[in-house]
Amino acid sequence: MSKLSQRHLLGIKDITRQDIELIFETADNFKDVINRPIKKVPSLRDITIANVFFENSTRTRLSFELAEKRLSADVINFSSSGSSVKKGETLLDTVNNILAMKVDMVVMRHASAGAPHFLAKHIKANIINAGDGTHEHPTQALLDAFSIREKLGGIEGKKIAIIGDILHSRVALSNIFALKKLGADVMVCGPPTLLPKFISTLGVQIEFEVKKALAWCDVANVLRIQLERQQLKYFPSLREYSLYYGISKKMLDDLKKNIVLMHPGPINRGVELTSDAADSHHSIILDQVQNGVAVRMAVLYLLAGAA
Repeated sequence: MSKLSQRHLLGIKDITRQDIELIFETADNFKDVINRPIKKVPSLRDITIANVFFENSTRTRLSFELAEKRLSADVINFSSSGSSVKKGETLLDTVNNILAMKVDMVVMRHASAGAPHFLAKHIKANIINAGDGTHEHPTQALLDAFSIREKLGGIEGKKIAIIGDILHSRVALSNIFALKKLGADVMVCGPPTLLPKFISTLGVQIEFEVKKALAWCDVANVLRIQLERQQLKYFPSLREYSLYYGISKKMLDDLKKNIVLMHPGPINRGVELTSDAADSHHSIILDQVQNGVAVRMAVLYLLAGAA
């Protein structure tokens, strides 16, 4: 019986390459399921899953909810905006009250780094980290790597450039961990003010010129400028950022090779990507969204011990 090495999915840092490959093999099967006329399987019909989101989310929350329903799980959704958290209830009390309703798994997004790890030490349910602060976003990294594997036939030895706001991005950190474990060469590219000081310790190349990064890579994973996480000004203006780090279709067409363009969404069109780049033949952005459902189905299924 194939199982993940961990009871929870708290971060890519905590899992093995074998775990990642098992998730991908399972996701391949679920991708076939979601492309059938009847898109549901009864795999988790006895499992209740709570989606507990203390931070705004559209894509991730909808993707998890759809994955859960495709697996026939019972689903409850919690958002902090209209909850007792506003009255001062603690994270642990909130989750324990949800678990008292006999919930088996918790998918959680929280603004504080380490919140899912804290919860995993105090409750019995399986925890899936759907993003914690600027720390990790493991399922996004898994679906990104799965999409690269699908498009290029593998990840080992491929050159992946992660471009943009590395400093505030939980997607960047999880992607670096996942891609390095799978044997890719990874480069980060962005303004010096948006690269964390510890980045060189992660075994990645560093580049400050976007054209050089594009010329080097097989895949460009472009990150959103996270204005909501920036208390300080890290660059003069969005117009200036776009001038130096924005990617257009012409830049991609001028390369002497065909590269793959990715973005975890939501896109700031006209800032990190022009519309004609985002909608070009280089882009697999919508494939990422579809693959997100299959990958999250795989994670839920494996953590539920149904493998």
